Amino acid sequence: MTYSVSDESSEGNTVPSNPAENESASSKITKRAKELGGWRGDTLDHLRRLILEADPAIEEEWKWVKPTNPGVPVWSRNGGICTGEAYKEVVKLTFFRGASLPDPKKLFNSSLEGNVRRAIDFREGEKINDAAFKQLIRAAVAANTTVLAERSAKKK
Repeated sequence: MTYSVSDESSEGNTVPSNPAENESASSKITKRAKELGGWRGDTLDHLRRLILEADPAIEEEWKWVKPTNPGVPVWSRNGGICTGEAYKEVVKLTFFRGASLPDPKKLFNSSLEGNVRRAIDFREGEKINDAAFKQLIRAAVAANTTVLAERSAKKK
């Protein structure tokens, strides 16, 4: 392993310099969509674009890397909003607080029995209701903001 001086450190501390670790979450998500290819890659790209259009302040993260799993895309703002995973038959977005979100267009179609999470399975050829999906993303951001404010108020 090579080491280099961190750009953020004024004390000259060294940090591991590994290109795979330094690759941004955004590039990893782009790379994942390309690896998937076909309808699954296109769907992940489309959903990602909608998420970022719904709220440009949303951050992209890459989490839960293990020897058996290359990692998972996560979108967050004031807490996790959703994860994006691809399986053989579906691209699945799991919403961290899905059970508490309004879903007037009934987008949630998976993990409906949970008390906290809800998911949307997107299948090949299905049309995505872009406007309703963006509303769901905004509702998730609002829910995170509310929880953050409540936690902050309790600390005072």
